[in-house]
Amino acid sequence: MRYLPHTQEEIDEMLAVVGRSSLDDLFCTIPESCRRDGDMELPPALTEWELDAHMAEIGSQMELTKHHKMMVGAGSYHHYIPQTIGALASRSEFLTAYTPYQPEMAQGTLQGIYEYQTLTARLLGMDVANASIYDGGSSLAEALLMGLRINKKKKTVAVSKGIHPHHRQVVRTYLMATGFTIVDIPVGEDGRTDLSVLSDTEDLAAVALQSPNFFGVVEDLEKSAATIHDAGALFICSFTEALAYGLVKNPGECGADIACGDGQSMGLSRSFGGPGLGMFSCRDKFTRNMPGRLVGITKDRDDKRGFVLTLATREQHIRREKATSNICSNQGVCAMMAGMYMASLGGTGLRELAQLNYAKAEYFKSQLKQAGAEIVFDSPTFNEFLVRFPGDFEPVRKKLFAEGYVAGLPVGKYYPQYKDCYLFCATETIAKEDIDAVVQEVKS
Repeated sequence: MRYLPHTQEEIDEMLAVVGRSSLDDLFCTIPESCRRDGDMELPPALTEWELDAHMAEIGSQMELTKHHKMMVGAGSYHHYIPQTIGALASRSEFLTAYTPYQPEMAQGTLQGIYEYQTLTARLLGMDVANASIYDGGSSLAEALLMGLRINKKKKTVAVSKGIHPHHRQVVRTYLMATGFTIVDIPVGEDGRTDLSVLSDTEDLAAVALQSPNFFGVVEDLEKSAATIHDAGALFICSFTEALAYGLVKNPGECGADIACGDGQSMGLSRSFGGPGLGMFSCRDKFTRNMPGRLVGITKDRDDKRGFVLTLATREQHIRREKATSNICSNQGVCAMMAGMYMASLGGTGLRELAQLNYAKAEYFKSQLKQAGAEIVFDSPTFNEFLVRFPGDFEPVRKKLFAEGYVAGLPVGKYYPQYKDCYLFCATETIAKEDIDAVVQEVKS
């Protein structure tokens, strides 16, 4: 899409309409004391080669290098990304500026997002998926708001403590200024959400679980769906590791009404915590309550197939104050890459990769147990698991880091009852030799 700048004549015409003589006059309401007087104190410009050297020097100061073996997940996972993803995503048909407002100029982007929606709906077992939201946390918050819109006479939502702590914080931020109530659901001794508290909770609009949850434990979604629906609430299933659904039953198969979470595992690098990808899907009957955008397929006057924004129920468009949310954009490029990743692996590839991840984590778990560590939960897990060591593990963890291993995440900051526990993760990027090296250090 071309950028068409305004001419000076057009600028003068617009200024005359608003009664200003110059562009600077547009800021006359800002006090002088709040304006910058003079140029910014910036260092002199660098050449491309000088800038490369400067960035390399800064990068060398990082303790964590690309050679470290990552045995930490907790919502952000290290997976191999096919080289084809970067090559395809950088094509001009896909890597476009911001929003496909003009469908006739953005068919590549729209078709790519349409394919992403289709693959996402299939992966999660749902009827419809949108064009993505910012990240997993905002997807969960939007899903709970959606549940409150659907059950509009109810004012309470329940959220499992097994959901990622950062995502729960996003939910609290979204709802803190509203009249809605958040009920925390505890996690039982088996690592799964204890839904027995729902029997004492009234006015319940929606209940949110994460599977696999923060501890890597796979929730019993079918049993949970029955309990939640019996309570008269919508069932929201969130996730941080979408790859798990290549192996375990997906939310749709288990009775979820809304499935949402972070799609970082789907072809996106970790990049110091971002970017993420908010995947969002639901049952067909709830489509018009869904936030964000939905790309659809149509035909033009010549009966040729075309792609358009079918739904964009947000504040910038015609619904304005009646919009389903204030989500005003989507992670278009990230969604495109996730779609390419899912299409590249296919159903068979996703199953094989998920099986490999499961097997690596199970081997890691068994070896640590033989080394004297306690696996905190005996429920089925995927990718990651919680470990308690007989002694102080922190000195061992620091030694392992010096040897090139990021071994486990201390979870006491988020769960004081597990202050002596560490969350470990193993994906396809971790070799058996790496696992054995860590276990040997634990034994010694």
